[in-house]
Amino acid sequence: MKCPFCSHENTRVIDSRPAEDNSSIRRRRVCDECNKRFTTYEKVEAIPLIIIKKDDNREAYDRSKIETGVLRACHKRPVSMDSIDVLVDEVEADILNSEEKEISSRVVGELVMNKLKDLDAVAYVRFASVYREFKDINTFMDELKKVLDK
Repeated sequence: MKCPFCSHENTRVIDSRPAEDNSSIRRRRVCDECNKRFTTYEKVEAIPLIIIKKDDNREAYDRSKIETGVLRACHKRPVSMDSIDVLVDEVEADILNSEEKEISSRVVGELVMNKLKDLDAVAYVRFASVYREFKDINTFMDELKKVLDK
């Protein structure tokens, strides 16, 4: 592991423990050259996951796309960043636990919507309006009625 400060190649691990999420290892390291300390996180590398888009194109899974969509839906809503991180973590866990090599973007969108519905109704409707591509006000109202009925 290269030191991020001096780029020396000899560093030592001085402490290892599970990270807060229990899905990675947090390692405290010290550089043998400059004696500065830094932290690294070690995570299991998963099988590459392919997302099948609506137009049947395929692209590599990108967690940041889910995060960006949820952040937009929760813009100016009373939703903490921690809640958003938990939601994205749960969606990602559901996707990876399916053990599929390819998964439809529709499935991912539905997972996000199901989680958003429990987190914030306005964020849910915002996400649904973009994801489901509401064509007119009637389609939008139908979705609102579903939310209000529950």
